[in-house]
Amino acid sequence: MEDYTGRGHLINRLTSQVGDRKKALDILAKRGHVIKGTSKLTPTGIIRNNMTASERAIERAARASGKFTGMYEYNPKTNRATLKK
Repeated sequence: MEDYTGRGHLINRLTSQVGDRKKALDILAKRGHVIKGTSKLTPTGIIRNNMTASERAIERAARASGKFTGMYEYNPKTNRATLKK
């Protein structure tokens, strides 16, 4: 599996995670990151695509908890962000 952790790899990373490009695009369309039936990124999708995998994971964790992004550290093995100790 290729490593798509950098910027500009949103669709390729999700495709590698779920194993199918159509399924990945359907997921991204439901999230509002691509226009349904295409691979064209929406404004929100462009923002997410310009983030690294670690930035997206940290933002997800911070948004869910209501805490600041600076309070988190990223684990590339699990693709998760946890509170710093």
